[in-house]
Amino acid sequence: MENLINWFEIPAMDFNRAVSFYKAILGFEIKETEMFGTKMGFLPTDGTNVSGAIVQGEVYKPSTDGVLAYLNGGDDLQTVLDKVETANGKVIVPKTQISPEMGYFGMFIDTEGNRMAVHSIK
Repeated sequence: MENLINWFEIPAMDFNRAVSFYKAILGFEIKETEMFGTKMGFLPTDGTNVSGAIVQGEVYKPSTDGVLAYLNGGDDLQTVLDKVETANGKVIVPKTQISPEMGYFGMFIDTEGNRMAVHSIK
């Protein structure tokens, strides 16, 4: 087993708003579709890495409680955090060093009310 996690879903109340937010802060395209009555916006993957989707459906409820997903912040997560508030999210933990070996993290609330995090080595 390479990864304990193989998929995650980010709940959205307003699917288009959530897709626009994540496109703006992460800087990549999100492929949109509908499956089993659920709108899904697939985050990019090369088929070998963990990925996920923005989802809107009857059973999906955004929350600041519960599981916290850490997105890849690239070379420097500050680039992502700098875009959060202009995309109508809110940074709740600025870039903070975990340790020299483990790198940095930051947290934000997205446009849907989900608490999310980013991680980078630098």
